[in-house]
Amino acid sequence: MSERDLQEELAFAHQLADAAGAAILPHFRNLSGVENKLDIGFDPVTIADRAAETAMRERIIAHRPQDGILGEEFPSIASRNGWSWTLDPIDGTRGFIAGTPVWCVLIALTFEDRPVLGMVSQPYIKERFTGFGDLAELSTHSRKSRLQVSTVDDLSSAIMATTDPHLFEGGEAIQFARLREKIRLTRYGMDAYAYALLAAGGIDLVVETGLGLHDLHALVPVVRAAGGTITDWSGGDDYQKGQLIAAATPALHQQAMKRLAG
Repeated sequence: MSERDLQEELAFAHQLADAAGAAILPHFRNLSGVENKLDIGFDPVTIADRAAETAMRERIIAHRPQDGILGEEFPSIASRNGWSWTLDPIDGTRGFIAGTPVWCVLIALTFEDRPVLGMVSQPYIKERFTGFGDLAELSTHSRKSRLQVSTVDDLSSAIMATTDPHLFEGGEAIQFARLREKIRLTRYGMDAYAYALLAAGGIDLVVETGLGLHDLHALVPVVRAAGGTITDWSGGDDYQKGQLIAAATPALHQQAMKRLAG
């Protein structure tokens, strides 16, 4: 990996999150309209999504002109140095338009398409979960604290989260149901915020499917830096599949994979 000062890049990620939050918050619980990206189904996008991604892109182009950009709302820009920024301006747009405060801005720095640094920012409640290497931190308006996953190592004691059980279809729905029946408590509707809570020790397991790279790149460094395990459903790093398991402990991760595999 070519040299990069990740503390400096973290400071830049905070600048990106500041810009995104400033673009989003005037529209939260004050939307004039919602567009649907799909002809069949519902994939919402708002003026806030586009304004936030634009604000972040402008700063990357101005201050990191050699870096690539992979965003949700606009075409990608190829990297000229191996480094790229992955942006999801509002992860959880459905929650955003409903007025719930668990949507997030996701920012990741990748090198040769592998996530190196991640940030999960919630501007409304002023929380930022960050991670790179073995440094994981929660920043609020008043303090900073170390992130550390829980020690739960058995499915029967675990709190699991997923965004929506109806996102699992066909064989995946059967696999997820097989896992859920062994779980102590399952919660829904938090999108990327669930992974942040896993890094903070509140949630023990997150299992999802249908994710894009903009949904997951930021999550990987945060969970791993907090001591957790995060992989695809096979235990690898093939994020193109869109399947993700994040667990507080290796034992819990292995049990979840076993249940999903049948």
